[in-house]
Amino acid sequence: MKAVTRITFCDDNDEKFFGEGPCRLLHAIEETGSLRSAAISMGLAYTKALRIIKNAETALGFPLTTRCVGGKSGGGSTLTPQGKEWLTKYETYRDACVHANRKLYLEIFSDKR
Repeated sequence: MKAVTRITFCDDNDEKFFGEGPCRLLHAIEETGSLRSAAISMGLAYTKALRIIKNAETALGFPLTTRCVGGKSGGGSTLTPQGKEWLTKYETYRDACVHANRKLYLEIFSDKR
């Protein structure tokens, strides 16, 4: 038996807008330099990946990525400074929650090991 901690952020209407999926998507954008390539690497449709990013940006009130439309030289996406800062804060918070959950689990369920 184990306890699993999942951190999901919701807006004022209780609509989910950020969690592990969008976190992985932002990392994939950072690695590939492209929302389309990031979406493909995760098995997502481009339109779904774009919707995920736009929903998070709307809820947060700032852009997570800058997007450059394709053409002869090709397009691309990069994380904004605010996007990078949000991602770092999200991961720091998530990791602290996971750590705290492990500690509480051992304290409360120590007889279940």
